[in-house]
Amino acid sequence: MADPTPVFADLRAESEELDRLVAELSPERWALATPAPRWTIAHQIAHLVWTDRSALLAVTDQDAFRGLVEKALAAPGSFVDEGAEEGARLAPADLLARWREGRTALDAALRSAPPGARFPWYGPPMSAASMATGRLMETWAHGQDVADALQATRTPTDRLRHVVRIGVRTRDFAFGAHGLTPPAEEFRVELTGPGGDVWSYGPEDAAQRVTGPALDFCLLVTQRAHRADLALRADGPDAGRWLDVAQAFAGPPGTGRAPEGAGR
Repeated sequence: MADPTPVFADLRAESEELDRLVAELSPERWALATPAPRWTIAHQIAHLVWTDRSALLAVTDQDAFRGLVEKALAAPGSFVDEGAEEGARLAPADLLARWREGRTALDAALRSAPPGARFPWYGPPMSAASMATGRLMETWAHGQDVADALQATRTPTDRLRHVVRIGVRTRDFAFGAHGLTPPAEEFRVELTGPGGDVWSYGPEDAAQRVTGPALDFCLLVTQRAHRADLALRADGPDAGRWLDVAQAFAGPPGTGRAPEGAGR
């Protein structure tokens, strides 16, 4: 079994980077609107607080986690928004403290998980490494919403490799979520990382391919940018269709972002 500690360290680093972005904000800036409809910066951090707590319960108290799943099934359209709304009503200092406490507790729980253990989630059960990878993807994606609200530019890092991996692995899920039959053949995916190295997935001789910057692929699969605004290339009709429906997150298809300049 591969050592999971690097992804734990990367999740911690991703969280700390976002923490630095919000730690000194005034209350007025915590209330800035983000690209997510009706969500402020406070809502974005509150959502991370809520999902970190869900992950912690999945690892440490599976009976309590099953209660969360039952609530989600009873109100699938509002469950996530309600969690974010509740947290966003807190004073910024209190919300920030809860986020720090929650992610520290989750880090400790994941590091102490028995080798080979799997934990329940809203989709298939996850290993500790997979749980951390999912938390990193969400932290990065919601951090992008915060950065966009603040008009801040984040420097891409090799931590994007974790987001890319989820995006590649969820190809068939994305097709299914849109009522489409997943392609039978594998695709070749070749993405250029922030340091210039190429991250490759799938058979070298695959007929259908996706190429471009790793950052753009991450923005696409987390639906933080429209395909038209990204430098991704699809060779093959099914590869092109994938880039139209790609999503790395669980749940129903998201609305995504409109192309830049739409409606202007």
